[in-house]
Amino acid sequence: MTRQPHDHAIAVRYQQASAEIRALQRQCYALATLRLRQAVDAAGGGAGLAILSDIDETILDNSAVMALAMHHDAMFESLETWKLWEREGDPHLIPGAAAFFDLADQLGVTIFYVSDRFDENKLATIATLSRLGLPQVHDRHVLLFGPPKAERRAAVERDHRIILQLGDTLHDFHGAFAGAALDDQHRLAEHHADRFGQDWIVFPNAAHGTWMKADLRPWEVPRIPA
Repeated sequence: MTRQPHDHAIAVRYQQASAEIRALQRQCYALATLRLRQAVDAAGGGAGLAILSDIDETILDNSAVMALAMHHDAMFESLETWKLWEREGDPHLIPGAAAFFDLADQLGVTIFYVSDRFDENKLATIATLSRLGLPQVHDRHVLLFGPPKAERRAAVERDHRIILQLGDTLHDFHGAFAGAALDDQHRLAEHHADRFGQDWIVFPNAAHGTWMKADLRPWEVPRIPA
């Protein structure tokens, strides 16, 4: 099953217009804040600890460019449209993001922004994050597309203990999810079930994911004997 424009419209409306998405995003950051405080208290301070966070649909709301693409077929899933948005777009922060990252900074935890945004637009991404007031937005803390996310996580782990990861797709958390078939993703999610809500905080995103091409499984209505 391929994604249809109608499906895309529903997904974008949910991401941009629903009160539920804002409630879920706040809920994610509330849980992340609880886990952050627990981890820092257990460690006796933030020194040597790190948070890894995806950017798009985890920190930044990009639904405006999704809505633009929805109305222009040529922009549908266009990398050039996305590159332009990275350079010139004006996303806003997801609710709860500012307070969470400010707290992490105050507690002395190191923050790494790990995203598959294009490295050629790194200066623009840094400028966007800085304009929105996020802390620790330095070149060495903004790790963009190039090496797989698993390698970028491993590089952080050489000097830090990662206490929390935030993201909206499962490969934000573990390299095994990257490129895995949907059935394998379900199996891996079950295998790592104890990490969700603990050190892995997953944000809702109805507009992106390998699941969007999955076949639906409708209910088979039982036949009533004549």
